[in-house]
Amino acid sequence: MHELLLIAVAGLLVVAGCSVLGERFRIATPLLLLAVGVAVSLLPFTPSFSVSPEWILAGILPPLLYSASVSMPVMDFRREFGTISGLSVALVVISAVLVGLLFWWLIPGMTLPWGIALGAIVSPTDAVATGIVKRVGVSQRVVSILEGESLLNDATALVLLRSAVAAAAASLSFWSVIGQFVFAVVVAVAIGLAVGWLNLMVRSRVTDATVNTVLSFTVPFVASIPAEAAGASGLVAAVVAGLVTGAGGVQLLSPQHRLSDTQNWRMIELVLEGAIFLVMGLELSTVLDAVGRDRAGSVLPLIVGVAAAALGGTVLIRAGYVSVLLYGVHRRKLRHTRARGRVEAMKERLENAEDEDDLMRTVVADETARLEAEEDERRRRLGTWRLRRIRKHAERTAVRRAAEPPPGPGARSRLERLRLRLRRFSADIDYFETESLGWREGTVVVWAGMRGAVTLAAAQTLPGDTPDRALLVLIAFVVAAASLVLQGGSLAAMVARVRPAAADPDEEAAERGRLLAVLTEAAGAVPPPADEHDPARVGAHRLAVIRAQRDALLEARREGTFSSGALTSALAVLDADQIGLELRGGREGMVEEAGSGDGGA
Repeated sequence: MHELLLIAVAGLLVVAGCSVLGERFRIATPLLLLAVGVAVSLLPFTPSFSVSPEWILAGILPPLLYSASVSMPVMDFRREFGTISGLSVALVVISAVLVGLLFWWLIPGMTLPWGIALGAIVSPTDAVATGIVKRVGVSQRVVSILEGESLLNDATALVLLRSAVAAAAASLSFWSVIGQFVFAVVVAVAIGLAVGWLNLMVRSRVTDATVNTVLSFTVPFVASIPAEAAGASGLVAAVVAGLVTGAGGVQLLSPQHRLSDTQNWRMIELVLEGAIFLVMGLELSTVLDAVGRDRAGSVLPLIVGVAAAALGGTVLIRAGYVSVLLYGVHRRKLRHTRARGRVEAMKERLENAEDEDDLMRTVVADETARLEAEEDERRRRLGTWRLRRIRKHAERTAVRRAAEPPPGPGARSRLERLRLRLRRFSADIDYFETESLGWREGTVVVWAGMRGAVTLAAAQTLPGDTPDRALLVLIAFVVAAASLVLQGGSLAAMVARVRPAAADPDEEAAERGRLLAVLTEAAGAVPPPADEHDPARVGAHRLAVIRAQRDALLEARREGTFSSGALTSALAVLDADQIGLELRGGREGMVEEAGSGDGGA
């Protein structure tokens, strides 16, 4: 017992020490922890060390991914969902199949299903890249893409690994694999949504910040365990629950609760992420011993050659996919640019319309005028057909509005929802035009695709009867370690060489000015206190101003008119102001209560 406690304390001290040294010498902390673990594992007096992969897959990854998804800006995730889903699903599947074919060709006696299984193991990237990229200074768009990819690709790889193992054990059709994947994702998303909503509903009624944080620690497991029991992906469920919590927490949880959550989850992230990479290094000697028992003679040339080929293959496949992705992003940007005129015209109509009937009359009148001015016969026929459809839609809209009850207080009308959607679409066009994603940023995305702890944990989930299991685990370890050292160690230099787009100080200053104007307008809409000399009334007024300003920021977040970084900073300032006011109000109340008590005595 004392030995286990001593090992745990030593591990915490090593994680803390490597974090401090990494920050001081600008070296990625996971690289230092991996080096320390490997060095200790190779000492002659170090016993064999192994950790069940279930502890990592079911005990460490769900809270890590949940914590990252809670802090993920929902607005950025929505905008980049197409890119993120492509990297997290399509690229993982393509990499697993192509690298699996490479393993099948290079490793003697390897069957194709087991090759694809190993390809699925080395396909997912690790979230450690995001931390390195944030320090070297790139645009928020690149950071959001890498964060979103690391949240979802682990689940894709693990589901694909399960299917490949099942295919190796028995005949499994292509459509059954697709069905398993769709089932795992759909069920996990449903469970994650339910758990995230329930989490917000319960915790919004808990007043103690400490109890609230304790409840938050259970959320990733409440989402992942039922999902795994149902045969779905527990990691996807944990990520979805985190996204729901992050999106609704600003409205439903108090600033004290969110501040407590942030501080405690940062500590959990530091410990768990450090433990993963430290354990990853410590297990090297155990893996080497297992390979020595399974295979006679030296297999070092085979391992190094296969690992180098796999690492090079994953980088080349990723580069090819990102090239196609950048072409699609460029085409989408051109489409948005061409659509700007139509969007602005429709936006003006919506802003000037008094109700839906007025809007439909304006649309019909504009379309009729355009049709009368059209000289081309083919376009005139198309315009006539379109005008007929618009008039039918206007009639159905009028009938529906007459039958619907009026919206309740605080509810958005259909016209207001349309205005919000169009403002959001217009803001998205601005975002895609101003936030660059060219070859420089694409190069960072390619080189930041490092393999890590998930690769080793997934390799250790291979069944015990897997042919050459120890060899496959060692290859996965070498690929992950080499990826972390080579790509992680050179990422900062590569970014400095490529020089991708970074934040513009002038644009940031202009955005802060616009944001300040929104906050000033929201504060001006709150009536002044009745008695400006009464501290209680002044404090209540200030709290009302903070709430109005927070509502304005949340509305801006829904519309997407400001960057996620600016909104997050402004919300953090409001939270700090509210906490300070509430603490001062509590202290003043305690002083007054103590004074009244003394007088009574």
